[in-house]
Amino acid sequence: MMLSNDTGCLYVVATPIGNLGDITRRAVEVLSAVDLVAAEDTRHTRRLLQYLSIDRPLLSLHEHNERERMHALLERLRAGEQVALVSDAGTPLISDPGYPLVRACRAEGIRVVPVSGASALIAALSVAGLPTDRFRFEGFLPRRATARRERLQALATAPETLVFYESAHRIEESLADLCAVFGEAREAVLARELSKRHETLLDGTLGELLARVCADPDQRRGEFVLVIAGAPAEAEGDEQALRALLAVLLEELPLKQASAIAARLSGEKKNRVYRLALAMRGEE
Repeated sequence: MMLSNDTGCLYVVATPIGNLGDITRRAVEVLSAVDLVAAEDTRHTRRLLQYLSIDRPLLSLHEHNERERMHALLERLRAGEQVALVSDAGTPLISDPGYPLVRACRAEGIRVVPVSGASALIAALSVAGLPTDRFRFEGFLPRRATARRERLQALATAPETLVFYESAHRIEESLADLCAVFGEAREAVLARELSKRHETLLDGTLGELLARVCADPDQRRGEFVLVIAGAPAEAEGDEQALRALLAVLLEELPLKQASAIAARLSGEKKNRVYRLALAMRGEE
């Protein structure tokens, strides 16, 4: 494949999320022809290039050096060089570095070309068996428990299918928080190690998924995509009514007392009402 040297071009190249056979022919052609490959982890990408028998210069571009390296890359692109941007796996910029560079290129009129391919997000959605006409990708949830629960509370009544990425270190905690905020009965699918040797798809309710992950250490290893059904239509109205009730009680009573009374009047679980009250206090 011959690339034009008249003007610089940034190729945003998707790479396999596990199975190396998922690399596209076009991705191989681009990676073979560019002047430079900007990689999230050069060690990881070097192994991929060696597998493909490609020898190209590598430059690291990750969340800790992205702003610093961006200027050097822009200089090379302005000079007419061709650069491929890759992440460790999947499509760059989807919960991976690269956004500032792509935005800067577009602002300067430097051509940016997508080389499409694997994406854990789309792979999980395609096999989850949950509605895909409308979905909401949230990436990784916050690491801190309080921030994570507040974020989930804000999403509890979203009608769209929700998609999260999660790590092995936090999958059990995140599932527990999801059960507490969304309710154990919410339908979900947990995709683990997609396209890899130990690929697993677990489906059921959030409560069932939590129980299976807690019981089996193997289900706490690897990389996860969690696909969750949207809230039932009536949930949004229930949430608004509960918020209105809490708003009145919080004006007159301490948070714990307001939460306890709201739970008794609404029939909702105490921990869910308490977390909602905390979130409302935080919004104020």
